[in-house]
Amino acid sequence: MIHLISQAEIVSTIRRLALEIDRDYQDRVLVLVGILKGSFIFLADLVRELDIPVENIEFLRLSSYGSSMVSSGRAKIIMSPPPEAIAGKDVVVVEDIVDTGITTDTALRYLQNARPASLRLCALLNKPTRRQVPVKIDYLGFTVMDLFIVGYGIDFDQKYRQLPDIYYLEEEQQKQTYKNPNLVVEKNKVDKEDWEDKGDKGASLLRHRQNI
Repeated sequence: MIHLISQAEIVSTIRRLALEIDRDYQDRVLVLVGILKGSFIFLADLVRELDIPVENIEFLRLSSYGSSMVSSGRAKIIMSPPPEAIAGKDVVVVEDIVDTGITTDTALRYLQNARPASLRLCALLNKPTRRQVPVKIDYLGFTVMDLFIVGYGIDFDQKYRQLPDIYYLEEEQQKQTYKNPNLVVEKNKVDKEDWEDKGDKGASLLRHRQNI
């Protein structure tokens, strides 16, 4: 495994995401829907950083990977919240990583059918080069390259979820012929007042040093 994003960087980014959500949902009560299993750590850390009231936390579980490193191209819903928990509510879906977009799009469409008052998506990681289905991410942590990510709740064949940092698997690096591990995460250096005053949105960008 190759180290990618540190626990300190994750904490800083979650605080920034919480500020964005607090700003957008002032004087409103929120329902959070975590996409299992990968988002459970991210969701737990995010909700503790929020200052706004959270009415309820629900979970939605889908399957598209199984024990493979490549998405099956299909997503099926295994577990879902009751429609009455979503109907008429301001809902934010909390996702660990948006990859092909197939699973995330399926989740959003399913929840939209329950007629929420509003529906937005918060994702810790985005892998846009893998996208097959368009997905709008309203609150984004990091954008990453086409690497197989593990750690901080994200697994490969149910392993590595407990790691506090985020890594990528060397097997995937070799498969994609990424031989140079010289990667950098570029962080947004803004404080709480900057986010509140300017309302800036952004995401840390992962890229090759040689392309900077």
